[in-house]
Amino acid sequence: MTNRAIRDLEASGKIVSEWRQLKTGGPIKLLWNKSYRYYRRSAAELVKLVEEYSDPNIGGALGRHGELKVLEGFAKNRFVMAGQSTREFGGKKWTQTDHNLDFIFERDGCAYGVEVKNMLGYMVHEEFKVKIQLCKALGIVPVFVARMLPKVWVYELLGHGGFALILKHQLYPLAHKDLAKRVAAELGLPVDAPQRLADGTMARFVAWHRKRV
Repeated sequence: MTNRAIRDLEASGKIVSEWRQLKTGGPIKLLWNKSYRYYRRSAAELVKLVEEYSDPNIGGALGRHGELKVLEGFAKNRFVMAGQSTREFGGKKWTQTDHNLDFIFERDGCAYGVEVKNMLGYMVHEEFKVKIQLCKALGIVPVFVARMLPKVWVYELLGHGGFALILKHQLYPLAHKDLAKRVAAELGLPVDAPQRLADGTMARFVAWHRKRV
């Protein structure tokens, strides 16, 4: 519906659009009110910011940072890491695909296969389903730590006995705090650069875990 509304506004001449190629490879479509006279400078600044936060080096750093924050959060709550970047546990091994799990944590006799997705968009649904099946094959509980997941995916995960730990924000390292502030303020994207996972975030998972034991 949003795309149709934009097309209608373009057709009516109320807004003007322009496609630009990003240095990172993809295109971006810019929209502005036809009465805005100084759009070229603003457009250049916006494109520069998008190219900065979408740089592959930044993306890689964000992925690693998300995993470190999750590892820290689970460790502080007395979950023991039983595996990292692995597809094996308890004498069982996943062989159907090349996928693995970011972490396997244990506490109170319960084992959790944890997948971390520190990204703005959703992970590929096929990968989501494979990771659930991977956990089932290893006899562990699937847990996804992500900025956001579609509600239907959350219900799907619950149906398999799993848990979705929703962060609501993409987490930036402190070294990129200024970039996170600009992305949030100028682009309105849900990013933040906290020192650690919010206490309430891990508390939700711990409370769920305690109900299981």
